[in-house]
This record gives sequence, C-alpha cells and structure tokens, in this order.
Amino acid sequence: MPFKPVENPKCPKCQKSVYAAEERVAGGYKFHKSCFKCGMCNKMLDSTNVTEHEAELFCKNCHARKYGPKGYGFGGGAGCLSMDTGAHLSGDDIVVSRAPLLPKAIAKAPDGQGCPRCGGYVYAAEQMLARGRGWHKYCFRCNNCERWLDSTSHCDGPDGEVYCRACYAQRFGPRGVGHAGGLFLGLMSDALDSEWQSDQAPRTTLIDTASIMAAPGKGCPRCGGVVFAAEEVLAKGRPWHRKCFKCHDCKQTLDSINACDGPDSDVYCKTCYGKKWGPHGYGFACGSGFLQTDGLTEDEISKSRPFYNPDTTSIKAPPGQGCPRCGGMVFAAEQQLAKGTMWHKKCFNCAECHRPLDSVLACDGPDKEIHCRACYGKLFGPKGFGFGHSPTLVCTGDGAATVLHTANVNSGPRAEAGKGCRRCGYSVFAAEQMISKAAIWHKRCFSCADCNRSLDSTNANDAPNGEIYCRGCYGRNFGPRGVGFGMGAGTLTMA
Repeated sequence: MPFKPVENPKCPKCQKSVYAAEERVAGGYKFHKSCFKCGMCNKMLDSTNVTEHEAELFCKNCHARKYGPKGYGFGGGAGCLSMDTGAHLSGDDIVVSRAPLLPKAIAKAPDGQGCPRCGGYVYAAEQMLARGRGWHKYCFRCNNCERWLDSTSHCDGPDGEVYCRACYAQRFGPRGVGHAGGLFLGLMSDALDSEWQSDQAPRTTLIDTASIMAAPGKGCPRCGGVVFAAEEVLAKGRPWHRKCFKCHDCKQTLDSINACDGPDSDVYCKTCYGKKWGPHGYGFACGSGFLQTDGLTEDEISKSRPFYNPDTTSIKAPPGQGCPRCGGMVFAAEQQLAKGTMWHKKCFNCAECHRPLDSVLACDGPDKEIHCRACYGKLFGPKGFGFGHSPTLVCTGDGAATVLHTANVNSGPRAEAGKGCRRCGYSVFAAEQMISKAAIWHKRCFSCADCNRSLDSTNANDAPNGEIYCRGCYGRNFGPRGVGFGMGAGTLTMA
C-alpha cells in the first residue's frame, strides 16, 4: 500500500501547510506564526487584537478604516469627519483575498469540549478557566455588559455563563435591605427587577405577642403571652419575649449584660435600678461622688440619715484602760496606738497645737501626751545654739535671752602639737571632727583657706602647704599655668 501523508490545513495567506507547532487560529482558519499579521499595515497580531474578515487578518484600526462606519463622529476619533479607507497602506486597488473560503466548522470542538461561548477549540495560549472549562480570552466577557473579565473579577452564573460582579448581583444576588450589589445600606430596586422586587419585598406587620395567652405564671411576665424558643430571653429563670425585654421605667431595650432583676420581679437597666433599688447617700448615685436622692421623699431621706454622736466619752472605760485624753472606751474601728495605749482617732492630735496626727507624725512625750514634731522640739528638745526651729539660740524662759559675745568661739585648753585642729589648734572631739589627708579639723574650721567656703569630703582639696582649699582656689594656687589652663580653657592665666 503506497504511503499517503496526512493532509494538514493550508494557511489562507501563503497556501502552505500549517503544522501544530506554528499555527495561529483566527475566525476558524489556521495561519502560520509569520503570516499572522495585519493585511494592511503588516503589524504582528495575537489573539487579543486580531480581527478577521473573509479569511483576511486586520488589526482593529485597519479593520475600522476599511470596513467600519464612515462619516461624522466615526473614524479616527469622535467629533471628526473620517473617510479613510486605508488605501494609502495597500495601494489604490482594493485588496482582494485569493484565499479559498474554507468552512469554519473545522475549528469547532465537540459538544461540551470547546469554548462555552462560541464552541470553538481553546488552546493553552489563549485559555481562560471558569468552573473547569476553558474559554477564549476574547470570549471571556460579561454576558450582560460585555465587560472584559479575568480570574479576579468574574462570577460564574447558574446559567453556565460568566458575569462581572455588578451584573451578577443584579441578576442572581440577594434582594432587600442591606444588599444592593455589595452595599451595606439601602433597598435594592433595580428597574429590570421591579416586578420581581414587588413580589419578594417583605411586608411589615404588627405582631401581637400576647395573642396566645399562657397559663398563669408560665408566660411572659410583661404581657402574659406564650414564649416560644425563637424569641425567648431568660431572666431569673423566667422566659420573656425579646420584644418585651425592656426596662420597666425608661423602656430601654435590654440584653443579658445590662439587665438587672428587681425585687418586684421586673427588669431594669443599671441606671434605673440604681435610682430605685440601689444605695442612697453621699458617695453613691451610680458611682458619682454627690448626694443621690432620686425617688425618695424628704421624710425618707431624713429617716435614713445616720445619727452621729460626737461625744467620745459617752461610754466610760475602767481607769487606765480608756483613751488617755478623754477616758472613753476605745473600739477597734477608731483606735490609734501610741506607746501601748489606745487613743480615739478624734483625740489623736497634738496636745499643744491640736494638729491631727498619725503614726508617722506623732511624738510620745514624757508627760504621757502626744505632740507634733515642732511642739515636741519646743518642749522636750535640746536647747542652745543650733537647736529648735532654726539654727538660733532658743530660750523658753520668761526672761530675756542673754547673748554672750566672745571673740573666739573655741574655748578650753589647746591640744598638743600635731593632735588638735590644724587651723585653730584646739582639741577636736569625735562629734565634730572632719578628717582630711593628714589632719583632723573642727567642722567649723573645715573651710577653704582663701575664700572661707565651707567644705565637705566631696569638694575638699589638700594642698602641699597643709591647708585645704575648694577646687577653684586650689587651681589658682597650685594648678598648671599657661594657655588652656586656669579659670577657663583658651585663656592665658598667670594668676
């Protein structure tokens, strides 16, 4: 049997066989990749911008020039008169295709295997998937508004077509308040679905919750009707209608968080419950710091006021066991301790200035009384220079204070050589001594030898001459000299 080669389809442009590796499909015809270009401007084409007319290929612009409408408002742009036929691109003669008219049925796929829109074969280079079926990229448009779609914006309709989101919502989306194509407010009433809307629109009716009366003590406590599970709200084990579960006074709608069960078997909001059943008086009122008297008469307010007797000696204690100030019995709620004795909180004040005291400020005096620190210092503190309220000489007698003027504040015998104060030579006792590098000093004498500034262990500088100086005077007397030293950097100090 002679060999018979397989017949391949011919390219309409060059009349040569087209193999699968180089084929391009348009309008039911197969072209070579090199022949897949515009017949007027020779622009290379693809499946997105090709336009076929009687087995000839054109780009969209050239197809509009040759076969599109002419006249005012068409052509190159709206608002201009275009009579361009594209003759300058292909000569004066009209190009007549010599390609044979092959039936388009050769590109049709078997039923259920091709593009759902046009029924043709869909190749991988131009395939768009939706519900597992391949579509041509050119056919993958909204069935209603012809909008181009992709995998992120298409919606598969129940009729086997694809839609954009807006058209899908208009045709298949939910209806009523809260929908309307993705909006959160408003009633969707598309003009195309006006009849459907009129049939499906909800009709508001007033439902009487007490239409079915329950047995006494078993229904809703507010209306007495039967409470079914779909509308049941529980409070103290009794079911309420959701519509009836409101505050008894202000009619605020309640839930399980803000409902308060009153002693009258009714429900209240927290504010109304506090006004009617909560505590009253200073410091209450739903947490506010003022006097809450809502719902009370003047007689009820006066009766509820507590009686307070300020007399702490109304109950006398046995001798030596009561409050040292008033002698009354001291109970645990008001006791204050001082030196093992119990005081009333009202009596626990300074015996001199009557300043209220606490455990930090109180000072127990030798007279078995308590004093503040200032009064204790006046009465029992040390006397003389440097004591009392301020570092002055305090005299508590009736006579005038005698001030002694001495030329030398240090008195007494001088110490042995090298054992006393370096500056004055008198003996230095432990209570007033200050120690430097190689000597001991009186606290009064521990000052700078030049400026007499008082010193301490943090700013004293021992000099080679055995004296002590502050830092400034030490630098002037014994510091380095020259540019950059002395009182400040950048100056020449020869002091």
